[in-house]
Amino acid sequence: MSSAPAHRIVRVRHVTRYGYDQPVARSIHRLHLRPVTDFRHRVLSHSLDINPDAPRVEFEDVFGNWSTRFELNQPYTHLTIAAESIVEVLDTDPFAFAQLPIRPASYPLVWMPWERTMLAPYLTPVELPDPQLQELTDYAMSFVRRNQFDLMETLFALNLALYHDFQYTPSCTDLDTTPFQVYLTRRGVCQDFANLFITMARLLGIPARYVCGYLYTGNNHDTRAQSDSSHAWVQLYIPNIGWKDFDPTNGVLPQTDHVRVAYGRHYRDATPTTGTLYGSSPETMTIEVRRDRRARADRERKGQAMLIPLLARAHAQFHDRFGDQVGVSEVGGMGDS
Repeated sequence: MSSAPAHRIVRVRHVTRYGYDQPVARSIHRLHLRPVTDFRHRVLSHSLDINPDAPRVEFEDVFGNWSTRFELNQPYTHLTIAAESIVEVLDTDPFAFAQLPIRPASYPLVWMPWERTMLAPYLTPVELPDPQLQELTDYAMSFVRRNQFDLMETLFALNLALYHDFQYTPSCTDLDTTPFQVYLTRRGVCQDFANLFITMARLLGIPARYVCGYLYTGNNHDTRAQSDSSHAWVQLYIPNIGWKDFDPTNGVLPQTDHVRVAYGRHYRDATPTTGTLYGSSPETMTIEVRRDRRARADRERKGQAMLIPLLARAHAQFHDRFGDQVGVSEVGGMGDS
């Protein structure tokens, strides 16, 4: 008897608090806090609270992300931005698109002129000295040869290699760390592994973009991200297939534990909160991400929707590379259809 695909319903609460020793005269802010809506990912509700309140403009940015812009024109010493979203994620087989081998005629991949024009922002690797780019190219090509030039097997192998061969080490890098430095030291955090994967993919002629969102881990991982949090991974554009997600930090193809919020060429295009301050007051910032996961089968045998009851609750706190505090609460369990 066939069954409908399961859906997972996720509640995410993201709170960012800023504090200043002296009043800030004026500031301009841009947010990416509303999750993506598409055929696998539906936003059931979303709210955004800003204190002190300010008029806001909501728009679709050039990357297709839902963005919010606001200005504060009166002095303030504290700013709180709180977003809450309920998202339904369709449970699909992440490997279903890779049933047949794809063997390009050459590497780097060759695109039709009109395709290359549309994909150009995602094909240009980061600027690094030529010897560094050549070494990264050689490293990426070693996976191509090892996998008999099969594109999907190459990408799967790269995704797993970044998980197995590189150490997840919080606070060991910063925003200026280059993909080549991560390659040399074999350590970093999710942003670093995403940047390295993006660079190698682009050197192979595979369009790659940065993804910012949220990840549920169950708060029980002892080798990678230690709790549920904001997260970064990669989407690659596969010929005749489209954009597909890869998470090199955890060596998986995202399924229902990843909530996508924004895409871009790099992290600056997709960061959750960014802004410009007019003033010189020192800043402190705390971030709280609370994610409640509820799983729902699309139908019971009787044809009625079923909501899985609360199974567990946990709380974890950690500090990321910026010293930001992240609080996480989880509920969950995946339902059967």
